[in-house]
Amino acid sequence: MYTTGKPKFTFSACLMGTNARHNRGRGIYAQAFCVRHPTLPMQEDTRFNDPVLRENFLTRSFIYSSWQQLLTEGLTRHRVLAFHTRYKYLLMAHSPAHYKSLGNLLGNMTKGNDLNLLAASYFSELMTALKKSATRGTHTNVLQHISGYLKQAISAEDKQKMQTVIGQYQQGVVPLVVPLNLLKHHFRLHPDRYIAQQAYLQSPPENLSLRNAI
Repeated sequence: MYTTGKPKFTFSACLMGTNARHNRGRGIYAQAFCVRHPTLPMQEDTRFNDPVLRENFLTRSFIYSSWQQLLTEGLTRHRVLAFHTRYKYLLMAHSPAHYKSLGNLLGNMTKGNDLNLLAASYFSELMTALKKSATRGTHTNVLQHISGYLKQAISAEDKQKMQTVIGQYQQGVVPLVVPLNLLKHHFRLHPDRYIAQQAYLQSPPENLSLRNAI
C-alpha cells in the first residue's frame, strides 16, 4: 500500500519484485492476485530507477485510485464522461490510437447500453493504453494542443516563447516540467474552464517531482 501523505488518498499497486518471484516467474500468490485484478498497475520494483517507468507507474496508480473512487460514488454516464474528459490529454500523450477509440466508445454510449459492461471495457482499455510510456513526441503533441487554447489570450512574444520552450523539451534540452510550468503560468492569468479540468497539467502531484527528470 502506498500513500501520498494526504490522509484521504491511498492506492495499492502490484509490484513484481525479486522477493515475490517463484523460480523464474511471479510468486504463486502474486500471479493469482494480478490475474484477478488485471487493471491494477504492475511494475517490477527493479525498474523504478527509470524515471519514465516510475512516472508511468505512479500515474496509472493515481488514475486507478480515481476510478475506484468513482465506482464507490456510483456509476453513472455523466461520471464516466467526466472522468474521461479529465484524463483525455493524458491519454493522448500515452496512446493517440486509444485516445480516438475510447472517444468513439463513449461517443456511442446510450441509455440502451449496459453501463457496467461499457465502463468495465472502457477502463480496461484505458489502463492498457496507459501502460505505453508517453514519449517526447507524444508529449510535444499534447503541449501544442493545450497551448492552442491560449492563442487568443497571450501576446505574440509569449506565443513565441511558448513554442521555443516546447521545442527545447522536444529536443531534450529541458525536462517536461518546464513547458508545463509555463503553460500553468499562462492559464493562471487566463483561466480556461476546459483546461482546468485536465489532469495532464496536474498529474501526478507536483510534490513527487516525477516530471522533473523526463
